Amino acid sequence: MTHCINCCIQLSPDNTHKQQVGCRGGPQHSRQECPVCKGENNIVFRVDGKQMNLLAVLEVRAEGNESWGGFLRFKKGKRCSLVFGLIIMTLVMASYILSGAHQELLISSPFHYGTFPSNPSLMDGENPSDMKENHHQLSVNNISYVKDYPSIKLIINSITARIEFTTRQLPDIEDLKKQELHMFSVIPSKFLPNSKSPCWYEEFTGRNTTDPYLTNSYALYSKRFRSTFDALRKAFWGHLSHAAGKHFRLRCLPHFYIIGQPKCGTTDLYDRLRLHPEVKFSAIKEPHWWTRKRFGIVRLRDGLRDRYPVEDYLDLFDLAAHQIHHGLQASSAKEHSKMNRIIIGEASASTMWDNNAWTFFYDNSTDGEPPFLTQDFIHAFQPDAKLIVMLRDPVERLYSDYLYFASSNKSADDFHEKVTEALQLFENCMLDYSLRSCVYNNTLNNAMPLKIILMPTECGAWLQVQALAGATSWSWAAPPFTPPPSLTSLPVKEDPAAGGLVQQVRLQVGLYAVYLLDWLTVFNKKQFLVLRLEDHASNVKYTMHRVFQFLNLGPLSEKQEALMTKSPASNARRPEDRNLGPMWPVTQKILQDFYGPFNAKLAQVLADEAFTWKKT
Repeated sequence: MTHCINCCIQLSPDNTHKQQVGCRGGPQHSRQECPVCKGENNIVFRVDGKQMNLLAVLEVRAEGNESWGGFLRFKKGKRCSLVFGLIIMTLVMASYILSGAHQELLISSPFHYGTFPSNPSLMDGENPSDMKENHHQLSVNNISYVKDYPSIKLIINSITARIEFTTRQLPDIEDLKKQELHMFSVIPSKFLPNSKSPCWYEEFTGRNTTDPYLTNSYALYSKRFRSTFDALRKAFWGHLSHAAGKHFRLRCLPHFYIIGQPKCGTTDLYDRLRLHPEVKFSAIKEPHWWTRKRFGIVRLRDGLRDRYPVEDYLDLFDLAAHQIHHGLQASSAKEHSKMNRIIIGEASASTMWDNNAWTFFYDNSTDGEPPFLTQDFIHAFQPDAKLIVMLRDPVERLYSDYLYFASSNKSADDFHEKVTEALQLFENCMLDYSLRSCVYNNTLNNAMPLKIILMPTECGAWLQVQALAGATSWSWAAPPFTPPPSLTSLPVKEDPAAGGLVQQVRLQVGLYAVYLLDWLTVFNKKQFLVLRLEDHASNVKYTMHRVFQFLNLGPLSEKQEALMTKSPASNARRPEDRNLGPMWPVTQKILQDFYGPFNAKLAQVLADEAFTWKKT
């Protein structure tokens, strides 16, 4: 008698070598008995030792050495395979019917695991001119979409009925240290008292021939930054402090962070603010270290790299640290006072909202909520940090975001379809989980299809699972087949140009109130300056004055201010995107209904009705 085999293959994302663990057989498996078979019908997928719970695209193929011909010759094994195949086809057809899809069929995953933004290395910026481009005459509605509105409105009503803004439980400082032992060993608890930016001196043990940036991950993985690090190398040794035969370098963290949101004018604000002589930014505009690089996320299609250590992040502020060091060492009290006013800024538009990596590195907490957020770690080191947030009507933000990141087939029709799919996903999540759980559920923003290829045998099937970076593993399934927990109602589409990864519209990024409330659990409201892109677009000078006042920056000359406020907007929408025109009016109405309750909460928190965006 041939026994069924249940096995699991452990796989590294960047290693396509298939390694069989605790099993016999495979695509060319033998008919030897397996002593570990106990009749389980589970299918276990593991990547890096972790169970894979990602959305999966199911593709059925009849492959392998076993022939499925000759339906009239029914041996016992053939009957077993036929029953198994019928069960699979039933599941496939059920998925097809539930989804209403016409392209792919899929089986959904449990909630816990997800993926990241499809291209974290891209900059999440926007500019004020993009605001002016959205005031075109609205196109005529697509009739079929208008007819869909009542059913979509029911979905939105279902979501609205379940909205509950709860206060998150803050982690203990000791728990934070356990998660980031190295970071806490590098960054001190106290900084220099005579520096406006948080700086400290640390010993440099290298010699004058030592390359301090030899292993910096930013320099290694991006050609764009190599010239920047070449300049840093040339200046490095001349900015060291020498005492008692030892060398010391000044290390600094940002005094303020522009934390979000993407497509809301952060790039334009950054470009103008860096013209102020007292402001110095990181050598790279958007390091994305707190949210992505410290977890080893560069580009998702490449899988996870080694995590960027905190030293690599600190290197990005060396140019500013050199100037601050010069001021601290100046003999003139007047010059010392002038140089001491230099402040360092950082402008990663992912900082406020992107906690997509938490499911891969932190244990789950109650109801699927992340136990640690980015702001917990920033606050642990910099409780006095200043935070700037630039927001925009979330409806327009979403469309701009879609146009910026979508690589093909962009249209008002496609945007409408993606919005309705995203709303259904969000409602499905809200039926079982808390608002915060769904906001930080990364599977709702993006989808990483795992292609499952069935290879039938006499009493079951081998399943080839294609995971990160095209790597594959094998698992065994025996009839009766036990499917994943549920069938989803939405298809996940593969885009070959994107390496198999397809980004849904990032609906949750516009839920500003949820993110801001979570930041306010650790930082004081006075530490925030919250701006609107609409106001910035209409009166740049007023916005910049508010920023100067918030950061306590010195006044500018008329010439400097004119250069800063009259320069053209940065990061304009691409001409080909402008030619696509606006979203459908019915899509706009749907999104206004969805974002309405969240905007109302934001306006309440900020005591400013302008943040309802009822009148932009």
